[in-house]
Amino acid sequence: MLNFDLVAANLLSPAVICFALGAFAAYVKSDLRVPQQVHETISMYLLFSIGLKGGIALDNSAGTSMLLPFLATIFMGVLTPIIAFYVARQIGKQSIVDSGAMAAHFGSVSAVTFMAALNFGALSGFKIEGYLTALLIVLEVPGIIIGIVLARLMSENRTISVNHVLREAITSKSVMLMGGGLLVGLLTDPKGIEAVSTVFITPFQGVLAFFLLELGVVALKRLRESKAPLPFMLAFGVTMPILFGTIGLVVGHFAGFSVGGTAVFATMAASASYIAAPAAVRMAMPEANEGLYLTTSISITLPFNIIIGIPAYFAVSEMISGWPTMASLAGG
Repeated sequence: MLNFDLVAANLLSPAVICFALGAFAAYVKSDLRVPQQVHETISMYLLFSIGLKGGIALDNSAGTSMLLPFLATIFMGVLTPIIAFYVARQIGKQSIVDSGAMAAHFGSVSAVTFMAALNFGALSGFKIEGYLTALLIVLEVPGIIIGIVLARLMSENRTISVNHVLREAITSKSVMLMGGGLLVGLLTDPKGIEAVSTVFITPFQGVLAFFLLELGVVALKRLRESKAPLPFMLAFGVTMPILFGTIGLVVGHFAGFSVGGTAVFATMAASASYIAAPAAVRMAMPEANEGLYLTTSISITLPFNIIIGIPAYFAVSEMISGWPTMASLAGG
């Protein structure tokens, strides 16, 4: 059965309450708003901080085999955008370009949702593999490329440059900051890490909660202002994370992740990008409906995962922890 204690703990966590507060402020048309420059600075801080912590954990887990987790990540990075594209195109009856844009966003990953999952896992006492941050970076790029390539292959529009899109995805702010932080954490000695921990590690939970306050405002405002088809956005924005999260739970468990690691991996699969993917899609497919793909990812899928999805993935991960893994099957 679902562990409702985990759900209740998540609903009463500072991060979720701050997100709800932001949404409420937007609903009552309050003038609460974090200045854009401050929002950008906090975003950069969180991305670098999660990379740094991942690099430290990766250094501590040196020698751990990452082959199966890496292959599982690539598998999900290829599978999810293909499913998202065909669901949007065949079931949702969206245009080829809009289906490609949705595939790029839902095939990629949300760093903020990943942070929320790590935070929830840490507060709940779960062990989580440090190298998941490296896998997060790996997962961010394939979905964007595949979504755009699918749109190009099925469309008569041949102006989309995959090479430019690939460069944009790899050099995006999120990848550079998380990758840079990962290298800093991996290469810096413990004394050096200790010197910066009061800035990048200790305040992390508080900064994340404040960041989600602003995202709550943005999410509800985008939902109000969007002229895209709301029934499709709601159905797609909830169904995709449930489907991808379920697949992620099974794949993550068989790949050998811990209970907490499996839940975070499922969260990664279930999330939708709204930082790296929009930049690449705007460049490659400027005619795509921004109200559709951005509102669905940030106003529907993000709150669904933060409020409901994350505790559910952790609870289900506990339930399936007794299943055999690839390693146990191979050994048997």
